[in-house]
Amino acid sequence: MNAVVVADGLDKGGADGGRAALERFWKAVSDAARWSPLQPTMWDRMFSNFSLDHSPAYLWFEQLTRQFSPYELNPFDINPLRDLLAATIDFEAVNRCTGLRVFVTATNVRTGRAKLFTQPGLSVDTVMASACLPFMFKAVEIDGEAYWDGGYIGNPALYPLVDDRATRDIVIVQINPLVREELPTTGRAIINRLNEVTFNSALLKELRSIHLLHELIDAEGLESERYRDSYLHLIHAHEEIQHLKASSKLTAEWTYLLYLKERGRNWAERFLDRHFDDLGVRSTLDLGQLFSDSFKLPWIDDVPTDNPARE
Repeated sequence: MNAVVVADGLDKGGADGGRAALERFWKAVSDAARWSPLQPTMWDRMFSNFSLDHSPAYLWFEQLTRQFSPYELNPFDINPLRDLLAATIDFEAVNRCTGLRVFVTATNVRTGRAKLFTQPGLSVDTVMASACLPFMFKAVEIDGEAYWDGGYIGNPALYPLVDDRATRDIVIVQINPLVREELPTTGRAIINRLNEVTFNSALLKELRSIHLLHELIDAEGLESERYRDSYLHLIHAHEEIQHLKASSKLTAEWTYLLYLKERGRNWAERFLDRHFDDLGVRSTLDLGQLFSDSFKLPWIDDVPTDNPARE
């Protein structure tokens, strides 16, 4: 969703237009959720953890979605998010945008394989398919096939970026933690960690394939346009999200979204300060260490000094 919003804004107003489009979109999301029963309690607000763990409506909703499917709970397929996308994003502008190539991945429910959508075939349906969590939404049908969230099979799909010859750099923005320092011991925490592991596994498999390709290129000297070595980089939020609860993913309060925006900008600026000159020159993500038996976060020293989670 962020990608198509940025493409819409870039086509109409350049970089400033992209930033303005992002703010308009997320403010609209926040405004739409203002009257939702899924709201933090006074207890949650007092401790500023942005969770819904004590919200009666959230607890009821959580149990309901474990017992019944969206086909039973929402037979008419009412989806305010789809309506919001249709109202706020000009997909004609997205599809004609030349300043940004957008790849959207969805999972084919029947085959279990990834389906990649790109310009000029992006639409409300393709974007909704890429974000279709099967316990919350009905599968999105496109050309007779049903699709779920692309994160199950490619989170995100890296292979079109490896094949793209326009640039050798791939910068991954990691929002699911690869490592959880604390052992999950509650039912909710265990389910959340299982979801994180599932979504991360698709990314890790593609990174391992790229790592093996790098080793082959080094061993056989296959440096060419067909077998290109790619430069891998990572902007992450490992420390930032350790303290956030699973229920915070359903929080759309404007103060929370601004908090995430601020922290994300801090990480991005930190990355650019440290590694801007490395772009186009070398990888800053050590895949060898990532897949070693003695794995530890190779980027842990990048934690900003003003990180409240670390303090």
